[in-house]
Order: sequence, then structure tokens, then C-alpha cells
Amino acid sequence: MDFKRAKKETVDPTYSWIGPNEKPLTENNQINITKTGKLKMEDFQEALSGLYSCTLSYKTVKAETQEETVVKQRYDFMIFAYREPDYSYQMAVRFTTKSCEGRYNDLLFRVLKKILDNLISDLSCHVVEPSYKCHFVKIPKHGLVHELFIAFQVNPFAPGWKGACNDSADCEDITNHNILQARDRIEEFFRSQAYIYYHDFNKTIPAMHFVDHSFQVVRMDSCRPGFGKNEGLHSNCASCCVVCSPGTFSPDVDVTCQSCVSIRVYGAKSCT
Repeated sequence: MDFKRAKKETVDPTYSWIGPNEKPLTENNQINITKTGKLKMEDFQEALSGLYSCTLSYKTVKAETQEETVVKQRYDFMIFAYREPDYSYQMAVRFTTKSCEGRYNDLLFRVLKKILDNLISDLSCHVVEPSYKCHFVKIPKHGLVHELFIAFQVNPFAPGWKGACNDSADCEDITNHNILQARDRIEEFFRSQAYIYYHDFNKTIPAMHFVDHSFQVVRMDSCRPGFGKNEGLHSNCASCCVVCSPGTFSPDVDVTCQSCVSIRVYGAKSCT
């Protein structure tokens, strides 16, 4: 019932719930309707999204005549399945180098990727889409230097990542926890590189070394297929990956649902 009705005495209340298929809801291993009309659902899946209606019936009784009148009120609720977004991190660092020519730049790049992969492999995370470019950089009061601009992404979906889920259907809590740990380890690795540069080399500076304060990290959210973000439609959960509504779909790990007028179901992963 609504807040106004809840503050009043209600005689002989009964409740009936209608689900998205317009059929009355009955109790089973997923659905529980309490004596006070509360609907409780477990293991909520995409297909269960949609319009739910509750009809409250109660009686008013005239004190003088004991005449009873049945009153009915209907309440509609739109219920949507949602997930937490999957986190990944876009990272960038810079290293000095003697020249933009030669094989040592490529060697540094490959060794760095291997070190980072080993650093986070036990978290089922890995480095993807690594790339680098060499640029001339004018440093104030130091002239031109060569630097490698290295970029890469870290995500929690290394081969075998599902083994870390412990058979859980909703694994984003685990994968997001792992990727946060991976981010922290990588940040600490580059922080230690800067410390070594300033404290351990004395006056002997290696030709290729980490450029202090060059490490940058940005979180990238993605949604599982069939889910997407829509701040306009779901402003009360703007950061959530909400199930794609009828008329939309999401085939990959994008963050938005695309239009497809032929779709009549929630959570579509293709336009058919």
C-alpha cells in the first residue's frame, strides 16, 4: 500500500500480484508473497524485468449500520534487472630512451608487459591492447629528450578468469575486487621505479628509465551483453548496467543499449 494508506487502519486487506506476463504471481522457489503483501524475489534474471502490479483490496465498515464496502487500489512498479559494471583500467606511462631508433625500445616494451602480466596473473588479470610511440620532448632547461609514450589496458578477464568466480553467477564483485588489487600493484610498481631512480642510482642515470609522475590511470566501465547504462531512464542508478529494454539490445561489452524495433524482450543480445 502507499504511505498515506499505511498510516490508517485497514480492514481485511488482501493482495494480488500480476507479473510482466500479465499472469497472477504464485509462490514458488523464486517468489514469496508475505501476509502483508510484500513481494520478495530471489535469483532475479533479465527475463523477469517489466511491469509488476499489486492490487490491494480492503473493506470500509460503517459504524452505524455495519455496512461493508470493498475498496480496491492498484499500484504499478517497473522492475529492472541490473548488474554492477565491469571495471577495467586504461593506463599510460613514459620512459626515457636514447633514440627512437633501434631494437631496445621494443625490448623494453615487451619486458615491461611481461613484468606487469606476472605481477597480476594470480588475480586473473592481464594487460591488453599495449602500444607505444616514441616522441621528441622539449624539457624546460634541458633541451630535447626522447621518450616512449606507453599505453595499455588492464582487465580482469585473463584466460581462466571464470575459475575465480567459485561458480557464482554474478561474478562482478570478485572481478572488480581483483582489478582494484591489480591497479594498486601496478601503481606501487611504478612508484617504486621512481623511488629507485631518485635514491639508488646516485649520479649514474640509466638511458632508459621511468619518467617520474608520468603514470596515469583512468577507470573504464563496461556492461555485459544484454545490459547497458542509461542515465536518463535510470537516473536513480546512473552507474548501473541495467537490462536492455524491449526495442534495444547490446551484443558486446559496450556501455549502451542500441535500438532495434523488432525486439520484444528484456536483455536482448542481438537484433533479430
